[in-house]
Amino acid sequence: MYKEIYLVDDEELINTINVLQFRKLGLEDKIRSFTNPELALDNLRFREDPSEKVIVFLDINMPEMSGFEFLEFMSLEKLPSNIEVVIVTSSIAEEDQKMAKKFKKYVRGYVNKPLKTDDIQKFLLQPENRVVGF
Repeated sequence: MYKEIYLVDDEELINTINVLQFRKLGLEDKIRSFTNPELALDNLRFREDPSEKVIVFLDINMPEMSGFEFLEFMSLEKLPSNIEVVIVTSSIAEEDQKMAKKFKKYVRGYVNKPLKTDDIQKFLLQPENRVVGF
C-alpha cells in the first residue's frame, strides 16, 4: 500500500473532486493535494522517508510545469522508482500517450479525467510493477 497519494492538478476544483473519490474509499488521510507541480516535486524530493511507496495522480497540461516536465525532472534527479505516477488528463492525443511511455520507470498508467473510483481502485489494488491503462 502507498504511504501517500499525491494529487497534482493546476485546477483546485479538479483536486477537490478527486479528493471526494478517494474519500469514498476511506483514503482521504493519505492525500496530499497540489495545484503547483513545482511544490509537489519539492515535496517528493524531500520526503521524510524516501523508501516509502508513493503514488502521484498527475495532470499533464499545467501552465507552470507540464506533467511531462515533472516526469523529466524526476528522471534527471533520479528520484526513486517507488514513486509511481498515473497520468490523469483530458487529452486524448496519441502523442501524449507515447510520451508517457518514455517514462516507464515511473508511469504505471494513463486515464482520462475525471478520475473515477474504479480508476483509483484499479491502480491501488493491482499487483506491484504492473502497468495499467495504456
